[in-house]
Amino acid sequence: MRSKDGGRLTRRRLLKSAGGVIAAAAAPAGLTSAAARPDRSAAQDASPSTAPAAQASKDITGRLARYMIEARDRALPADVSREARHRILDTLAAMVSGSQLAPGEAAIRYVRSQGGTEEASVLTTNIRTTAVNAALANAMFAHADETDDFEPVTKAHPGCAVVPAALAVAERDGRSGADVLKAVVLGYDLCCRFLMALGPDHVRGTHRSAEGTSATFGAAAAAAALARLDERGTRFALSYAAQQVSGIWSWARDTEHIEKAFDFAGMGARNGVTAALMVQSGFSGVPDVLDGEHNMIEALSTEPRPEEMVADLGRRFYVTETAIKTFSVGYPIQAPLDALLALRREHGLTPANVARIVARLPEDGASIVDNRAMPDVNLQYVLAVGLVDGTISFEDSHSQARMKDPQVLAIKDRVELVADRSLLDPEAPRSGRVEVTLRDGRTVSHFTRHPPGTKENPLDTKGVNDKARGLIEPVLGRERTGEIIAIVNQLEAARSIRDLVRLLTRV
Repeated sequence: MRSKDGGRLTRRRLLKSAGGVIAAAAAPAGLTSAAARPDRSAAQDASPSTAPAAQASKDITGRLARYMIEARDRALPADVSREARHRILDTLAAMVSGSQLAPGEAAIRYVRSQGGTEEASVLTTNIRTTAVNAALANAMFAHADETDDFEPVTKAHPGCAVVPAALAVAERDGRSGADVLKAVVLGYDLCCRFLMALGPDHVRGTHRSAEGTSATFGAAAAAAALARLDERGTRFALSYAAQQVSGIWSWARDTEHIEKAFDFAGMGARNGVTAALMVQSGFSGVPDVLDGEHNMIEALSTEPRPEEMVADLGRRFYVTETAIKTFSVGYPIQAPLDALLALRREHGLTPANVARIVARLPEDGASIVDNRAMPDVNLQYVLAVGLVDGTISFEDSHSQARMKDPQVLAIKDRVELVADRSLLDPEAPRSGRVEVTLRDGRTVSHFTRHPPGTKENPLDTKGVNDKARGLIEPVLGRERTGEIIAIVNQLEAARSIRDLVRLLTRV
């Protein structure tokens, strides 16, 4: 078969020609010309002013992608920048301390065995590997225990996936501190908005992990921003992220926190960086995964609310709404521990004068922390140590040996956990009430509606610095810890994130 110009019309040429016609017909308005001219940014061809109003109201993917691009260069409000710096420092501290725990050690062994192009660093080690592998390892560090932040409404853990993903791509591509700050803010937004679009209670009600499900989207957003993808590429990155979204609630049966570290953080960071870097290298994909046929939100929810993906973008920043933990224990334990310590101070509680402790938690949180095998998610153990010591240290929150201490066991037997439906309050989803009966017959109680570190009861910069110092210094030393804290507190001034990364590694 020959073409009119006499050239051989091969099957390959026929398919290529047909594919171009099909792609042109299938692509959403504003993308066809960009796909045909890859040297131009799709943002030039997808102007909202030229799209029909009805189409624009449905174009969730496009509206989100355009915002993601604008957000890279848009100045952040001062309070948002401050809260983002706090969460970045808090997550770095979780990464450094987590590198010394079992999930961190497992991640180091795995990544060291993989080799790979030296693009990014594995913190606290001398390993340089691919950005994908570094993101996975550092994210597992960040959720090696219960030190990372938490969003009470969606139940997302944004920092442990978003910050490692941002750090890996920023180091790879030589981005600035300001670039990282904006990417992290964006990652938090998409992580939490994705769950809002699906319905966070619906996600958990269908046996899925809100934490694992959201991590990929948050990490992909941060990585795409730092990879400087145009609109077309950002749309594709969202699609590759959507195809990788996973996570089921079986993590609750993990007894060593290793799979949990992967499920909550490592998996999402790896997936998000993979999505962004595949597109950066030339992968094409589906441009309308949030609103086209068989779209992700309808596929994953019977209660889809797609407008939540773009509601109040640029006005509401989820990075200001997550809770920074004051203790390295599961988030449902933060409020009852705070309540018990308040009672201990006020009434002079001791192991000798306390007969019984009743901790009341919202129903959905109680099941997560009821007498679990891991110390940091075992409410009875944590409250027992809190009564004895007046606090719970990072070491004790991970100590299997302390869990077997006869004194702790004796007090633990006096602790009762009650799943209280009356505490299910959307405005205070992780509250806790503790009632203590003393041996003289008196009963005292305290209700913590919002634990320290929540947006309603926030930590200031000093509080965040103190927490970070306590976690980083035992691993990297006092001098280096001080330098790390100083850089993060002025992250917008950092010309290259590589200067910060060098302080966080062993070279």
